Amino acid sequence: MLNFPILQTKTDLLQWREDQVSQVSFVPTMGALHKGHTELIKAARGFHNKNSHSVLLSVFINPLQFGPREDFQSYPRDLKSDIKTAIESGATAIWAPTLDEVFPKGAENHFKIKVPQNLTSHLCGPFRKNHFDGVATVIVHLLKLVQPDQLILGEKDWQQLIILRNLVKDLNLPITIKGVATVRDNDGLACSSRNQYLSKKERSQCLSLQRELKKAAQDRNHGKRVDLKKISLSLELNGLEVEYLEEVDPSTLQPPTKSKHLTLLATAIRCGSTRIIDHTFLMSRKPIVAIDGPAGAGKSTVTRAFAQRMRLLYLDTGAMYRAVAWLIQNKHINPADEISVKNSLQDLTINLGLKKFSENPKIMINGNDVTDAIRSPEVTSIVSLIASQKAVRTALTNQQQEIGKTGGIVAEGRDIGTTVFPNAELKIFLTASSKERARRRLIDLQKQGLSDITLKTTENEIKKRDEMDYNRDISPLRKADDAKELITDGMTIEEVVDSLENMFRMHVPEEIWPTSKN
Repeated sequence: MLNFPILQTKTDLLQWREDQVSQVSFVPTMGALHKGHTELIKAARGFHNKNSHSVLLSVFINPLQFGPREDFQSYPRDLKSDIKTAIESGATAIWAPTLDEVFPKGAENHFKIKVPQNLTSHLCGPFRKNHFDGVATVIVHLLKLVQPDQLILGEKDWQQLIILRNLVKDLNLPITIKGVATVRDNDGLACSSRNQYLSKKERSQCLSLQRELKKAAQDRNHGKRVDLKKISLSLELNGLEVEYLEEVDPSTLQPPTKSKHLTLLATAIRCGSTRIIDHTFLMSRKPIVAIDGPAGAGKSTVTRAFAQRMRLLYLDTGAMYRAVAWLIQNKHINPADEISVKNSLQDLTINLGLKKFSENPKIMINGNDVTDAIRSPEVTSIVSLIASQKAVRTALTNQQQEIGKTGGIVAEGRDIGTTVFPNAELKIFLTASSKERARRRLIDLQKQGLSDITLKTTENEIKKRDEMDYNRDISPLRKADDAKELITDGMTIEEVVDSLENMFRMHVPEEIWPTSKN
């Protein structure tokens, strides 16, 4: 403990921050550290599998997030124990500022953040007025002082996590947020600093909450109806007072549409004088990510890398259309002859070699290995014409939707989010300028030994392909209304994949779908 930095003043913090030559991961807490906080520190230490950066843990009991009749005065305080836990868990330093250090003029005399109503109209929001405003306000103050590279937060407080993700995004702060799955004690109760308020009998009563949530998740997974009134009644019969029990969209925190395959079931209950929050995710199928965008945007490369990181199957729908284009060319059929093209699809079999983490899946059509052949300029020149034909799109869309019935995939193409998987948990429109796409395409062609093609020629082909894709009658290329646009000019593959993962985590938690890095 003698060599462990214990920072208390703003001067201490700024001096420590100046001394850090590596990135800083920040774990904000209110102290009373438990097993859940330990996992946050460990996750911060292992961020992106890099152990060279620093982990700063703060202990600050924020008065702004407590209501008039809440437990600010009695909230557990044991800095000595917190320091011991922080050291044992691998933190680099601990920052324990006073109220005056964070709010020099007093908490009530500083500007405050107002969280948008759509993020607080459900779950804890109506029952804890101004609570999330207080959380957002103190986080902005702490981030301003710490200036971290990463912010590490627990998924247990899911509503708070979503609010802070939106806050960082809206303020355009250069910070990556990592959510850490909910940590539970051996008996199943979610770890919380307030659990120590519970008597042995009360803790036993609270265990019925986890049992009910677990059963609800199993029921939804098996296609059964989840009866919230029945769950509430069961909890009340176990001596628990139900403050709320709601099912919402995990990313918007609003009531879900009927088409949602992944929702959040969250609750707050009172047992004696203790308020407990918990949640589960209801999933009727595994998540689907749909990535659309124009030709040459790098979709195949980054989607494959993203699939590997997120433990998702990679569905390259563009390769399916290229395979059909190769077949038409190989059979010497005029690609503009739609009747002949349609007839050639009889007994069509395409195998994409769908395997987890596959770097280079083999692409087969009617028993022919066309993995490399479908990338030729000849195939490229006709694939848009082939893909615009109704018979081709119907045949391949049906195959793609069949593959996606159980989910657990990331698919890329031109109409994945609009036509093939309109109910995907995440839709991305991945794009880049025509010049950038032409540059990337030219590099690929040169690797294939085609050195006589110029950048200008390639860019013209890209623009021609765009025009055909955007203006075709059947499933034209367009950004889905609820898709997130990602412009990749100047970004590395790793940076694009990081951005995709951050977007994914707005919808799908680590709790149910961990990355391959964990």
